[in-house]
Amino acid sequence: MSKIGITKSFQMADGREITIETGKLAKQADGSVVVKVGDTMLLATVVSKKEAGDNVDFMPLSVDYQEKYSSAGRFPGGFFKREARPSEYEILISRLIDRVLRPLFPDDYHAETQVLVSLISLQQGDQPDAYAALAASAALAVSDIPFHGPISEVRVANLNGEWIVNPNIEETEAADLEMMIGASIDNIMMVEGEMNEVSEEMMMEAFKVAHDAIKIQCQAQVELASMVEKSSPKREYNHEDNDEELKQRIISELSEKVYKVAASGTADKHKRSEMFEAIIQEFIDNLEPEYAAEKKTLIKRYYHDVEKVEVRKVILNERIRLDGRKLDEIRPIWTEVNYLPTVHGSAIFTRGETQSLTSVTLGSKLDEKIIDGVVFEGKSNLLLHYNFPPFSTGEARFLRGTSRREIGHGNLALRALKRMIPDKEENPYTIRIVSEILESNGSSSMATVCAGTMALMDAGVKLKKPVSGIAMGLITDSDSGKYAVLSDILGDEDHLGDMDFKVTGTRDGITACQMDIKVEGLSYEILSQALNQAKEGRMHILDKIEETIKEPRADYKDFVPRIEKMVISKEFIGAVIGPGGKIIQDIQKTTGTTVTIEEVGENGIIEIMSPDKASIVAATNRIKGIVAVPEVGEVYHATVKSIMPYGAFVEILPGKEGLLHISEIAWKRLEKVEEVLKEGDEIDVKLLAIDSRSGKLKLSAKALLPRPEKSGK
Repeated sequence: MSKIGITKSFQMADGREITIETGKLAKQADGSVVVKVGDTMLLATVVSKKEAGDNVDFMPLSVDYQEKYSSAGRFPGGFFKREARPSEYEILISRLIDRVLRPLFPDDYHAETQVLVSLISLQQGDQPDAYAALAASAALAVSDIPFHGPISEVRVANLNGEWIVNPNIEETEAADLEMMIGASIDNIMMVEGEMNEVSEEMMMEAFKVAHDAIKIQCQAQVELASMVEKSSPKREYNHEDNDEELKQRIISELSEKVYKVAASGTADKHKRSEMFEAIIQEFIDNLEPEYAAEKKTLIKRYYHDVEKVEVRKVILNERIRLDGRKLDEIRPIWTEVNYLPTVHGSAIFTRGETQSLTSVTLGSKLDEKIIDGVVFEGKSNLLLHYNFPPFSTGEARFLRGTSRREIGHGNLALRALKRMIPDKEENPYTIRIVSEILESNGSSSMATVCAGTMALMDAGVKLKKPVSGIAMGLITDSDSGKYAVLSDILGDEDHLGDMDFKVTGTRDGITACQMDIKVEGLSYEILSQALNQAKEGRMHILDKIEETIKEPRADYKDFVPRIEKMVISKEFIGAVIGPGGKIIQDIQKTTGTTVTIEEVGENGIIEIMSPDKASIVAATNRIKGIVAVPEVGEVYHATVKSIMPYGAFVEILPGKEGLLHISEIAWKRLEKVEEVLKEGDEIDVKLLAIDSRSGKLKLSAKALLPRPEKSGK
């Protein structure tokens, strides 16, 4: 070849060119590509071990997305000045890639596989995460790793009624709908996004716009792979040793028993689990101990497959679910607000065996989260943290920090509520929402949305509208064409089903969604039914929420800190802060308040925070005095600062002094100023004039006194 590497270029509908290059960088990886869009470049690599580990019966896939600070010509923050652990944003993008790749590896492929995607060049304003899954899939396409792809992802936004594929940051922030959608050439597989109360019809339109763009990207990967010798044929592997006789025995002996338990409608998760466990334990107890020990892994796998088949049959044939509910029936709900007496807002939301205890804390600008990423910089005044302790599922395990799942679920709940939070004019607070999942049997992120809505209203945050959320499931049978859309799914229905589709919204529209699909051939008809069934469920849940709390508290609780806002001209910012922060620190110390100041345009925005109204008034008066401009004709209550033979210097405003001449103190002639005034005295004076050249103030006290009548001759 005359040049290094193989490239494939194609155009998006708006004319932007995307180039995929392989064979130039990272050639020792099983597959590597560079995706280039304008000046933005992503490097993706994939490596998979040749053999699976012992007794591994799942796909050990790890996906990591990392943004290099050098790509934007910046240094990382922190002491070490190097990229460290991934940010929450990078984790969220890693999850988006993982969720669309994972279902497309062969079911019997269990070799440890690692996908790495790195941002190596950034064109300002671009959102490179929209091309990360394309890069990852292309790296798999040019490798010999078995993969039922290709796939890709695009971000779609609706701005002023127009659809934009892979919008820039500015367009995304202004859009009414923003979604990341992942798909293969044939099927949509993953959706995540936020909306401004859009309709179900607009959601369906977004799916179609995205899929049209993804088909072009998938076709380009197919054509690129055809130019790479290594990509075909895919490597041969054998990661499962099977015993067909044992498999058929388990199917024939246990299927009917499993069907009966699945159809029993047992609502208690642990009791149901014990009933399923008893079936396989009885089977094992009737085997020779040595044989049972030898075949333990296979028995476990085959029995899991039987469970999956029979549970799905029950739902499709009987139209009832594991816990006895109808397909569209929501589990029993009970709620409570103001449960925690010392927090700013709290709520309990319990739906079936899933429970969230959520708290809201209101803070000042100093509590804002600082975002220092490669693509995004700034601050956030809304935080939502989702915690999933092991006891919520009856387990005991080590706590090892926040998991990727917790970050993902918290982000979904945050996006669900975000657009219903009032703007800064109505909400001066930094808000932290914390959801503690105390019980879990499916839909815990949606319980977080519901509990978050209630806790915000209990805190007195003027939420625009209440938001609820529901997780939808799906069971399909390709042979018979039967399918069942399930409302408010259980954990088992998520695990054994074909879809997990979370939808949140108000009475007027959808605010966020997240969807993962595990089967091929999901039609738009089924998606549409799921969305409409989700709407009915959302309305039912909102009814339950409003039985407990209909609207935000009229006022914050007594112990919630109050915030007063002031706007000053930016020329006075330095005066309020003082040299080395001396003035602002003194205001905070003497008034017991927290004062922050920020330059915005031509103004300084000041926030004064205190649980005591008198403290806020004191701080406000101090600042007003600093920023006030003396006006001719105004009367000021002044303090005598020093006495001179010719008059007294008095302070009419903080830091602003003028001369009260001896002749302007009283109508009578004074020999000495001390006859009337001494240092520290307070006196009312009128500002007569301001010298246009020197800026000196001409003050008078006698102008405020009645003039004595002249005596007759």
